[in-house]
Amino acid sequence: MDYVIPIITLIVGLVGGFFIGVFYLRKQLTKMQSDPQMLQKMAKQMGYNLNGKQMQRAQQMMKNQPSTAPGASGARRKKK
Repeated sequence: MDYVIPIITLIVGLVGGFFIGVFYLRKQLTKMQSDPQMLQKMAKQMGYNLNGKQMQRAQQMMKNQPSTAPGASGARRKKK
């Protein structure tokens, strides 16, 4: 019993942290779609310098992406 509770607590903490992280990431991406300065800042941190046309493309790409988390199984298409 001394080993079970810490292991269960660790698992619950990891799962909870994952979902909180996904929620935070989605919220930040939503903010970035409407705030071009935030998108420009992120691009500069990654080493890119976007001009106006590239910025519009990046915003359009972010708006067209599905609202599922990266790597989530819900992003797959159904076979017909």
